[in-house]
Amino acid sequence: MAEVGEQTKQSWFERQRKQRRWLDHLVRSGGRYVDNYGDHYAAAITYFSILAIVPLLMVAFSVAGVILEGDAVLLAQLKSEIVAALPGGANDSVDKILGTVLDSRQTVGYIGFVVALYSGYSWMVSLRDALTAQWGLARPELPFFTTLLKDLLALVSLGVALLVSFGITVAGSGMAQIVLGWVGLADQGWAQVLIRALSIVLSLGANWLVFLWVLAKLPRKPVTWRSAMRGAIFGAVGFEILKQAGALYLSQVTKSTTGAVFGSILGLFIFVNLVARLLVFAAAWTATSRDNAPPPTEKKTPAPAVIQPIVEVHDGPSPRSAARLVGAGAAAGLLVGRLFRSRRTGR
Repeated sequence: MAEVGEQTKQSWFERQRKQRRWLDHLVRSGGRYVDNYGDHYAAAITYFSILAIVPLLMVAFSVAGVILEGDAVLLAQLKSEIVAALPGGANDSVDKILGTVLDSRQTVGYIGFVVALYSGYSWMVSLRDALTAQWGLARPELPFFTTLLKDLLALVSLGVALLVSFGITVAGSGMAQIVLGWVGLADQGWAQVLIRALSIVLSLGANWLVFLWVLAKLPRKPVTWRSAMRGAIFGAVGFEILKQAGALYLSQVTKSTTGAVFGSILGLFIFVNLVARLLVFAAAWTATSRDNAPPPTEKKTPAPAVIQPIVEVHDGPSPRSAARLVGAGAAAGLLVGRLFRSRRTGR
C-alpha cells in the first residue's frame, strides 16, 4: 500500500524519468549544465571564436597575396568571381583592395598571426575551463608557463584533429563520387541519395573522433576514453544536426542580397554559440553518466542506545545532602534563638 501511495504522489514527469534512463540522464545533464554556469562558459567560447575569425582572415589574405603575386591568371579569376558576387561597378574597388593586400601582405600576415594566436589561446583556455567545470572542479592553480605550453599544444592538436575530421569527410564523399562515375551511376537518383547518406555517416564518424578527443583530453581532470565515448556520440549527432540546420538556413537566407550579407553573419554567430553550448553540454552529459557516478556511500546505522541506571552507594551523606543538613540546622538555630529572645522580652 505504501508503494502505491508513493507512486500516486509522483508527477507524470517523475514517473517517466524512472521508466526511461535516457530522459533521466538528460535531465541530470541539464541540471549539471545550469549549476556549473554552462551558458556563461559558452558565451566566452563564442566571444573568442568570433574574435579569431578576423585575424584568421588576415592570415588567409596574406597567404593569398603571396600566391596571387606570381599568378596573373589566378588573380584575374579571383577578381572576376568577386566582382560577380558584388553589385555592379565594383571593378575599381576590387582592384584597390587586392592591390592593398598584395602590397602589405607581410604586415597583414604578422599582425593577423599574433592576434589569431592570442584569440586562439584564450579560446582554448575558455573551452578547457568550461569542460573542467562540468566535472564539478575548479580551475587548479598551475604554473603559468607550463599551462601556457599545454594549452597551445592542445590548440594545435585540436586543429590537427579538425583537419583529419574534415579530410575524412571530404575524401570519403569524393571517392564515392569517383567510384559512381567509373561504374556509370553518377546520374542515378538513388545513387545520389546513397552518396548523401554515406557522406552523413562519414561526417558522423569524423565528428565522433573530434568530440572524443575534446571530451577526453581537454578537461584539466583526466578522463578515460571509455567514459568519453558515449558523450562523443551525443556530441557528434548534435553537431551533425546543427550543420544540416545551418546549411538549410543559408540556402534560404542567401536568396536575397540583404539576407546574404546580414543573415549570413547572424547565422554564423548563432551557429558558433550553439556549437559552444553543445560542447559544454556534452561534457555535462559525460560527467553525469552512470559510469562516472560516484559509488554510493553506505549509511552506517548507529548502535542501539543502552539505558543503564546508575546507583551510587555512600557510607555517609553526600556533600550535597550534608550542605542541606547544615543549612537546615542553621535555620532551625536562628528560629529557636528568636523564640527564646521574644520570651525573655515578654517577661
